[in-house]
Amino acid sequence: MIYSSLSYTTQVEDTVQTVRSMAKTNPLEFVQQVRREVAKVTWPTRKETTVSTVMVFIFVILTATFFFFVDQALAVLVKEILGLGG
Repeated sequence: MIYSSLSYTTQVEDTVQTVRSMAKTNPLEFVQQVRREVAKVTWPTRKETTVSTVMVFIFVILTATFFFFVDQALAVLVKEILGLGG
C-alpha cells in the first residue's frame, strides 16, 4: 500500500515536471516542433480519400435505409399491439 502510494506520488511529480518543462517552450520552438511532427505524418492519397468518402456515403445510405424499415416495422407492430391502427 505504501509502495503504490509512493509510486503514485512519483508519477504525479513526473507529470508536473513534464508540464512545467512543456510550458517553457517558446512559440518559435513550438512551431518548429509542430512542423517536425507534421512532416512525420503519412497523408492519404487523393484516391484513398475519395474511396473512403464514397464508402462512408454508401454505409450512411445503407444504415439510414435499414433503420427506416426497422422503424416502420416497429411502428406497425406497436399500432397492432395497442390497437391504434384503426
